[in-house]
Amino acid sequence: MSPAGKSLLNIIVLGFGFMFMFTAFQTCGNVEQTVIKSFNSSEFHGSGYTSMAIIYGVFSASNLIAPSVVTVIGPQLSMFISGLLYSGYIAVFIHPFTWSFYTASVVVGIAAAVLWTAQGNLLTINSTDATIGRNSGIFWALLQCSLFFGNIYIYFAWHQKLHISDKDRQTVFISLTIISLVGTFLFFLIQRPEPETTSSDPTSLEASESLLPADSNEANSVLMFLNPSVTSCSISVGLELTFYSGVYGTCIGAMTLFGDDAKGLIGLSGIFIGIGEILGGGVFGLLNKCNQYGRNPVVLLGLLTHFLAFYLIFLNIASDAPIAPEEGTQLQAYITPSIEVALLCSFLLGLGDSCFNTQLLSIVGYMFREDSAPAFAVFKFVQSITAAVAFFYSNYLLLHWQLLIMALVGFLGTITFFAAELLVAAGRRDTDYSSI
Repeated sequence: MSPAGKSLLNIIVLGFGFMFMFTAFQTCGNVEQTVIKSFNSSEFHGSGYTSMAIIYGVFSASNLIAPSVVTVIGPQLSMFISGLLYSGYIAVFIHPFTWSFYTASVVVGIAAAVLWTAQGNLLTINSTDATIGRNSGIFWALLQCSLFFGNIYIYFAWHQKLHISDKDRQTVFISLTIISLVGTFLFFLIQRPEPETTSSDPTSLEASESLLPADSNEANSVLMFLNPSVTSCSISVGLELTFYSGVYGTCIGAMTLFGDDAKGLIGLSGIFIGIGEILGGGVFGLLNKCNQYGRNPVVLLGLLTHFLAFYLIFLNIASDAPIAPEEGTQLQAYITPSIEVALLCSFLLGLGDSCFNTQLLSIVGYMFREDSAPAFAVFKFVQSITAAVAFFYSNYLLLHWQLLIMALVGFLGTITFFAAELLVAAGRRDTDYSSI
């Protein structure tokens, strides 16, 4: 197999590994607040929102050490160990206790930092400047298939159920744990990249550009952190991640005006989010249709798509839905609640998120090619600390305030991304001129 073919195969295997893992984890995150509300036990007093806040808070802090871990043990082993810890978090829901639930939240936060740093490292060392956009799209589309498959299972498992029984919960989470373990073991199929595909000397899979001198890593990490264009976009993506991966599904499940199948609609909403994510990843990454116009049109489309989704959600979903009890809310927003509108918003949330993420992965990989591991660690640091804050305030803020925050931050992130893309384009022109 040619070096280019081997690198492409590595990206596909990486995507399938994440697809299986996050079929389990994203489905878990989408339903855990609803599951916890239905769990009757005097021994358990946890909150799904609080758990996610802990995960992303620890995730953000752990990004400070993640590049060193990936450097020492290599990206492949880093992802395998992290996958085992993700599987442990999901298994906690088979019979949850408050102490094990929150302890697992801390552990998986550390695992997440290592996992995503290793992923960014492997994506970069298996890509060139010409293929980074395509590979980002392939990875993103495969990853987001997880939303599609996991939530199909939830929809059919919980169809027409008003209450999630212990047996229902245990069946779902045993299955999700097994699926997560399958994805974890897939990482062993990733092969060593050929020297022609990287700018470093990968004598083994563990070798990468993250093995440059420490001073270089630190300097580029600081540069990445101080880059307002990338960090503001990371904040925007972190808020949106919180909303579509946990809050919006909870809102739909709490809308009693949707009828007796509101719980099943959580899974259906996740399916439509996944369709939007896969479509966006395919069109704007896999097919590489936007290269001649740059990344700005895709990011602008993402902003407009999210604005439309936020407006329709504001009209369709009751303001107290994020914090409603298990019985749900009887309140109505500004229009008669419509399942069709709710699912359209799910699709728009997924499409807009894929627009932002595929272009962010591409631009970070391009701008920080020589130090991809610390660069992706900082990117995830900003994203995850924002998600932690958002999951925390989701316990208290009404829906319209959450939508307003995301709209304002999303607008600012888009404007600053435009500035980053202009700098990249200017640098590319300078390089072209210097080579004449």
